[in-house]
Amino acid sequence: MDHWWQKDMSGCGLSGLINTDGARVSGAVIRKSIALMHDRGNGQGGGLAAYGIYPDHKDYYAFHIMYTEEPGKPARDLELAQKETEAYLDKNLAVKLGEDIPVKITDKVRSHPILRRYFVKVRPDKLAAQGFGMSEDDFIVSTVMHINDKIDGAFVFSSGKNMGAFKGVGFPEDIADFYMLENYQGYIWTAHNRFPTNTQGWWGGAHPFTLLDWSIVHNGEISSYGINRRYLEMFGYKMALHTDTEVVTYIFDLLVRRHGLPVQAALQVAAAPFWKDVDRMPPEEKEACEALRMVYGSALLNGPFAILFGHTHGLIGINDRIKLRPFVAATKGKTVYMASEESAIREIEPDLEKVWAPRAGHPVMVELDKGVA
Repeated sequence: MDHWWQKDMSGCGLSGLINTDGARVSGAVIRKSIALMHDRGNGQGGGLAAYGIYPDHKDYYAFHIMYTEEPGKPARDLELAQKETEAYLDKNLAVKLGEDIPVKITDKVRSHPILRRYFVKVRPDKLAAQGFGMSEDDFIVSTVMHINDKIDGAFVFSSGKNMGAFKGVGFPEDIADFYMLENYQGYIWTAHNRFPTNTQGWWGGAHPFTLLDWSIVHNGEISSYGINRRYLEMFGYKMALHTDTEVVTYIFDLLVRRHGLPVQAALQVAAAPFWKDVDRMPPEEKEACEALRMVYGSALLNGPFAILFGHTHGLIGINDRIKLRPFVAATKGKTVYMASEESAIREIEPDLEKVWAPRAGHPVMVELDKGVA
């Protein structure tokens, strides 16, 4: 007999869409999609990410920062954490604007952290002081890592340009209402309904996980978290949000942005084919695959997963190698949809042109039309 208290290993739901022509739509659309999969969560985490929402500040990095108590640590004066963080930002970055993130208290979300956003640029003098070879993106990443790791009670949960993540403790439709996402317009949206399995539910641990313009939502479990974490720490990444999915974001930042791998190669690292399949590959492809496994073996993601990767120029969806989590894609005109369930797509577009279940380990990669964004 099933019981309400039994652990649901297939929980979590995700949904995403991209308009390849850059047309922006309200957050109300993706809210409707993810709300259909309400039963995939338990109210312990929900969140959404969007691209194209800050056109008036599109050349600035948009820092979304929450000031909240961290699980397992003593209570912190959150106003003091805010002052310490803002002093650090003023010292290292040019801050154009700092303001509260607009929210609406509802019956479903009554209490919340201090939520602020800052539109910033890297100061040339600070970048020059770091020496040759550091880019503005590198500087932003180091800033995010410092705040998340060194300032108790402060967590950067979004840091890209013209995009933002909105997340918290609650069901995703309630989080969307709390942040009033119907007032935002984006050309890419992703959403996540969390059912915490191996980690606690808290505001910082909700999905999406982001860094620069990468945003990750994930259904499943990263059982390789330990080795992934130790590997990433060698490159200066700090895992501060107490959830296995955090490593996925940083792995892609490392492989694609810092090491310059094509996205397809990075996906082959993360969801590597089985050796029996590698042995059947043509010689050149086999050699390349073996080289990736030898160099980046510690970046391989093990465990069941379906993942959506958002970035400024596109949306990617992928399953684990044996498809232990559901993942469906569909198209209609210039829009591509991806979700845990076909019903979540048909909820917002019933008249689809194409629907398919991608093969295990084979990504769905969608980019904006040439010249857009």
